[in-house]
This record gives sequence, C-alpha cells and structure tokens, in this order.
Amino acid sequence: QVQLVESGGGLVQAGGSLRLSCASSARTFNWYDMAWFRQAPGKDRESVSTINTSGGVTTYPDSVKGRFTISRDNAKKTVYLQMNSLKPEDTAVYYCAARRVGGNSWGYWGQGTQVTVSS
Repeated sequence: QVQLVESGGGLVQAGGSLRLSCASSARTFNWYDMAWFRQAPGKDRESVSTINTSGGVTTYPDSVKGRFTISRDNAKKTVYLQMNSLKPEDTAVYYCAARRVGGNSWGYWGQGTQVTVSS
C-alpha cells in the first residue's frame, strides 16, 4: 500500500507562486510514475503534470505549460509541483497520484490540498 500526503496549498494572489509537495510511503518510490491532478468545483478532475520514474520525462497540458514545473527527489520519496504566475482559474483541490511502472491506471491518491488564487 502506498500512502501519499500533499502539502503546500493555500491562498495566493494572482501572479503569485506556490510549491506543492507530495511525500510517499512507498519503499520503492522510484518504481512509480507520479502525477498531479486538480479538480475545481463542478468540474472533472484533470491532469496538470506527470513525471516518470527517473524524472527525465514530464508532461503538461497547455493550460499550465510554462507556468508549472513538476520534479521529484527519489531519495526523499517526494514529488513537487512549482506553480508560478498563478491565475484565478488555477483554483482547485490538487491531488498527487502514483502509478506503478507498467501499470495502466493511477492507483494511489493523496487526500488533496486546496489552492485558491484570488484576483
């Protein structure tokens, strides 16, 4: 069983920055691809970034590309999401997720952390 705990959310003004962290309990953290998702009220959950086991491959949707950066520290079993130039439409609950290498679904989820961007 893999436990994920997010932290770093909060209230920030538009144009500001936040860094989210997700700590994992997995003994073999480097066997897992990691991702950040978000869900705004009344909207579907969407992926905002993914990172492979080594950290060498990352993906972003156009809505956050150039503003968000995902990274991981396998020694600390932690994945990060640096969010810059935040916009009110980035307001959502942000979730960390893990997928075992070779798996086809994000099987492990954190409890989420609220990010609120004021205009």
